[in-house]
Amino acid sequence: MHAVILAGGKGVRLRPYTTALPKPLVPIGDRHAILEIVLRQLASAGFTSCTLAIGHLGQIIRAYVGDGSRWGLEIDYSSEESPLGTIGPLLTMRDRLPEQFLVMNGDILTDLDYADLLRRHAESDAPLTIATYCRKVHIDFGVLRTDAGKVVGFTEKPSMDCRVSMGVYGLSRATLDGYTSGLPLGFDELILDLLGSGNAPHAYEFDGYWLDIGRPDDYDRANAEFTTHQSLLLKGA
Repeated sequence: MHAVILAGGKGVRLRPYTTALPKPLVPIGDRHAILEIVLRQLASAGFTSCTLAIGHLGQIIRAYVGDGSRWGLEIDYSSEESPLGTIGPLLTMRDRLPEQFLVMNGDILTDLDYADLLRRHAESDAPLTIATYCRKVHIDFGVLRTDAGKVVGFTEKPSMDCRVSMGVYGLSRATLDGYTSGLPLGFDELILDLLGSGNAPHAYEFDGYWLDIGRPDDYDRANAEFTTHQSLLLKGA
């Protein structure tokens, strides 16, 4: 099984932590970087190879990860000279990807079963399988319902449950056909193209532990929770 880890972003929202370090190498707890945790999880799940899509401070990631042998993985790299979006980096490596593979952001902590996600994707006829998580969204405003210019309902600062993308996907190589290598392509564009063509992605619903480390308060939470969740995140790794 093969995975592609997207590790080329600048981590702007996580500054100042990412001023000198790429976001996937920001430390969690006393001993581990985020990327190390992910690589150990993938190896434990049975993945044998991985491509790291790097850009900003990519040389530091190369120096830290090397060839991946210390995790029992064969790791290679794909470098982007300019930002290519979430899916764009995959187009530059398309010819060396297997028929089905895992794609994930390099800045998430989760106990998702990566192997089961990829297996379920490979068994389906879906072009893309998206790991989803139910996230409660708080709206900081009073919400009005209106009809014909009249207010017919009101809720003060409601919360609503939304299914969100976890940043982990099963993808078929053929799904990338028709897109031009070297041009930016976002996950949002791919989703809208698939929906527009009637070739809908599948959802892989997950209700375990998931944390997207995108902002300083997310990073603080990850460190605060890591001791409690370490055995869950690194079980068998």
